[in-house]
Amino acid sequence: MNTRSTPTIQPQTLSKIGVIGGGQLAWMMGMEATSLGISLFVQTPETDDPAVPFATETILAKIDDATATAKLANHCDVITFENEFVDLNALSKLVEQGICFRPRLSALSLLLDKYDQLIYLEKIGLPVPEFQLLNPENGKVIDHNLGYPVVLKACRYGYDGQGTFIVKNADELSEIWAKFNYPPMLLQKFVPFERELAVIAARSVAGDVAVYPIVETVQKNQVCHRVIAPANINKTIAEAAEAIAKTLLNSLQVIGVFGIELFLTSEGKLLVNEIAPRTHNSGHFSLDACETSQFKQHLRAVSGLPLGNTALKCSGAIMVNLLGFETANSEYLEKRQKIAEIPNSFIRWYGKTASRPGRKLGHVTVLIQTENDQNIEKEANAIADQIESIWYL
Repeated sequence: MNTRSTPTIQPQTLSKIGVIGGGQLAWMMGMEATSLGISLFVQTPETDDPAVPFATETILAKIDDATATAKLANHCDVITFENEFVDLNALSKLVEQGICFRPRLSALSLLLDKYDQLIYLEKIGLPVPEFQLLNPENGKVIDHNLGYPVVLKACRYGYDGQGTFIVKNADELSEIWAKFNYPPMLLQKFVPFERELAVIAARSVAGDVAVYPIVETVQKNQVCHRVIAPANINKTIAEAAEAIAKTLLNSLQVIGVFGIELFLTSEGKLLVNEIAPRTHNSGHFSLDACETSQFKQHLRAVSGLPLGNTALKCSGAIMVNLLGFETANSEYLEKRQKIAEIPNSFIRWYGKTASRPGRKLGHVTVLIQTENDQNIEKEANAIADQIESIWYL
């Protein structure tokens, strides 16, 4: 479903796109770029990073190296992001020189710090868990009214569960905070959710918004293991999730794809957990299961093209992350071949040279066809169990 707000920029198609970051998200953008006639220019630190083979040219530099980003800008019409680990202050100087970033830096500045992000979400009327800042300026005495367990998060640079802790008591909270040397950290009320949901949404230069089917994510130790599309939720909840996505993107006036993580409580209430201002793991299923993948959609938005159709091409889908379970150098060909024998399966292997526990090495999506939508969740979990039994055993 699409909505349109008042356009602020006249659409213009751009064909040379710079990407800060060269991991699997940029790799999957690269897979989709050719069909759109787009050339990708990538800034990434290593020659063996996944996106390098798809890049027309690569600037070998750290993600937060703004001098390298200035060189990247010499090759492209617009620059976008694979991740949030950038130096906004340094990049802002490039904006003053006329370099175009999508999404815009002034919008990212509201989101990159997790505490600032929740402040902004509250300001625009979106529902969030109770939260407060653990601030060293108030001394090392911890005083909060959020109860226990409580969620402690690093304000910046946390991903895939890193920098997030479910804390059981005050002693444990003090110990973890001390371990990090008392930086400002986010405290968030623990939500005993019924399901974790996610929304992938895109906004175009013209102000159109397109939302993908709402999905359920299955997390273990704050790391996504499975994504079920569509989520087994009623129409009212699905519409409320879509409304949250549209409110956010239109309020920010951004261009590109965003991922929005949600809690669904037992009372049927939605709470926004976190915002990812980029393509997102919960949308990987779209690469094989939707008319337009989130990666092609992001390129369409950033380049000024109209947004594509977000509909599923099948009844449903299950996406399973292939996570590292050991420290090794292996391509796990035998395991991948067994998984590939599952009907309607699509394996995406990121080509990383080293495995370590929890590292995302690839993912597999299996398309589901059924006449009864109520069977999707059960069938999806059965397929995921099969995949994980091959991968982890």
